[in-house]
Amino acid sequence: MINGERKNRIEKIINDNLNPTYLDVIDDSKSHQGHHQAPESGESHYNVTIISNSFSGMNRLQKERMVYKLLKEEFKSGLHALSLKLSDK
Repeated sequence: MINGERKNRIEKIINDNLNPTYLDVIDDSKSHQGHHQAPESGESHYNVTIISNSFSGMNRLQKERMVYKLLKEEFKSGLHALSLKLSDK
């Protein structure tokens, strides 16, 4: 995998599906090197902040499930963990 490729895919998936007013995707994989199930290749752990009207009326769990569902193919291909900050405002 080319470095930064997963980050670009995550950003595209979120932009295409949630039309966020704010999006920040940070690769935090380096902080997790050597941890159980953390691949040495990196691109496995991300901190993601999304502000989107798509979350309006949802509780925290519903928002998280929505994002995890959108990124299910990324999890199948090596994404291990997300730290999410999600808001509709």
